[in-house]
Amino acid sequence: MNLAYALNQYRDRTPSERDTAQRFLDFLSSGDDVYLRTRLDGHFTASCWLLSPDRQSVLLTHHRKLNRWLQLGGHADGDADLARVALHEAQEESGLSALVVLPEIFDIDAHTIPARASEPEHTHWDVRFVVLSPSLVFQLSHESNALAWRSIAELVDSGDESIARMARKWLTVRASAP
Repeated sequence: MNLAYALNQYRDRTPSERDTAQRFLDFLSSGDDVYLRTRLDGHFTASCWLLSPDRQSVLLTHHRKLNRWLQLGGHADGDADLARVALHEAQEESGLSALVVLPEIFDIDAHTIPARASEPEHTHWDVRFVVLSPSLVFQLSHESNALAWRSIAELVDSGDESIARMARKWLTVRASAP
C-alpha cells in the first residue's frame, strides 16, 4: 500500500476532512522515520473498525494503558503498509482468524498520547481500516482489560468523538450501499 496515494484518495473522497488529510500527508513527508516509535514527536499507527459478521457491531478493546474503550490497533514499527499493520493488530488483539481488511482508508485521526515514564507526549497519526470478521468468538490478549462487541448504532452517541465519527461513517456507508 502506498500511503501517499491512499491519503490523496481519502482526501478527494472525504472533502470535509481535506485539511486533516493534508496534515497527514505533510507528516508523511517529514522524514524517513515516521513509521518508527523512535520518532519522539509522533509516528504512524494503524487501527481497525473490526466488524461482526452481520456488520452491525464493532469489536472494541478496553485498552490496558489508556484505560479507555478504543478500536483495536497499534504501532507500525517500521512497516509502511498500514492496512497490513491494522490486520495484524486485529488478529493479535482479538485472536480472530480469517479476517479480511478492506484496502481503502476508512478514517484518520491524529491524537495526543500523554507522556509516560521515559516516553514524552507525542502524536499518533492513526490510519484506520475496515476489517471484516467471520466470527464473534474472540480471545482476550494481554493488551486489553476487556473486549466487547458494541452496537454501531449505539456508538453514534458515545462520549468519544473519534468512535462516534467512525460509527456515523459506517452507518452512512451501509445506508448508501446498493
